[in-house]
Amino acid sequence: MDAGCAQAQPALLDYKTEKYLLTKNRKVGVIYRFLHLAILCYIIGWVFLAKKGYQDTDSDPHFSIITKLKGVSITKNFRNSQEKIWDVADFVKPSQGENVLFLVTNFIATTGQVQRTCAENPVNSDARCSENLDCVAGEPVVNGNGIKTGKCVMFNHTQSTCEIYGWCPVENESLLRKPRLNEAENFTLFIKNVVHFSKFNFSRANTLDTSDETYFKNCRYNPVSSPYCPVFQIQEIITQAGQSFEELSVMGGVVAARIEWKCDLDRPAAECLPQYSFRLQDTKNNFRTATYYWDQERKEYRDLFKLYGFRFDISVTGEARKFGVVPTAVSLGTGCAFLGAATFLCDLILLYLDKKASFYRSCKYEEVKPPKNQQTIQETRNE
Repeated sequence: MDAGCAQAQPALLDYKTEKYLLTKNRKVGVIYRFLHLAILCYIIGWVFLAKKGYQDTDSDPHFSIITKLKGVSITKNFRNSQEKIWDVADFVKPSQGENVLFLVTNFIATTGQVQRTCAENPVNSDARCSENLDCVAGEPVVNGNGIKTGKCVMFNHTQSTCEIYGWCPVENESLLRKPRLNEAENFTLFIKNVVHFSKFNFSRANTLDTSDETYFKNCRYNPVSSPYCPVFQIQEIITQAGQSFEELSVMGGVVAARIEWKCDLDRPAAECLPQYSFRLQDTKNNFRTATYYWDQERKEYRDLFKLYGFRFDISVTGEARKFGVVPTAVSLGTGCAFLGAATFLCDLILLYLDKKASFYRSCKYEEVKPPKNQQTIQETRNE
């Protein structure tokens, strides 16, 4: 063949097969080896070491959560200046054991309510009146406490409101700017969590397997000294959420507690430990509840409470990883594809961007025609 390599133009129905040429082009050679080195570093350093592409994953664990709050508080000036003890049954709503619970830190009490007629609170604009015509009998007070009787009565010396039939006296709206249950900052929250990764048939609990019944009563969570003691002080939780307990406990708030499991099952099971994080999601959290009782004449009364406090939403996420043949093969196949892409890129540079691109193309693409007869074959061989 001539030194210039006869150039051929491929037709639609022609078949092309690869032809390997050794080109003495240092620039393209440097780029080719650099791409190979970068791809190998990516596969070994990032895919296998950093992202552990040789492992199979299970990111949808099954889990269970059990919570327990501990603490006792006392309030004064409750009913008839009597003191009231608040324990777990009083300041935790709903009952113990759920992944969502409410801790009462402050409240407004309206005691001794009975169903009768009384003046509506003037904070409700729909209840303000100057005459009876302003109060249509049978209509409920919008955002109020009862049904209008049709009378406009004096609420105090300066304001008049519609008379209602409902639970009287109407709800108290005065909130103390200091939390009534200020001892709640020293309460403790116990969070028991069991997680199961079904793909690998692997289960793990965040509690220490011990027969010592006093262990969880005395321990506190520490990621180094006591990682298997999921007992947290309420003040510590609010601090980790970036808030002040004293300020937030007046109006309450919503705190998200997240338990995250990252388990490498190629390593000892003891290294599979959860990570805890707390974040404030909302402020001004409250709801109402009532306690009903009867006097000696069987007349029904109730004490209405508007409770403020912390709502804890506990969620669990996790991922377990373990060596697998399929992900290893996929990662290696991807790496081989990248190596092929390096060759393709260098071919583009050599055949279309280099100064001698036309010469390299004429050498790479050569037209080959089959001989017509045996004589031609023999002549071709003699040549």
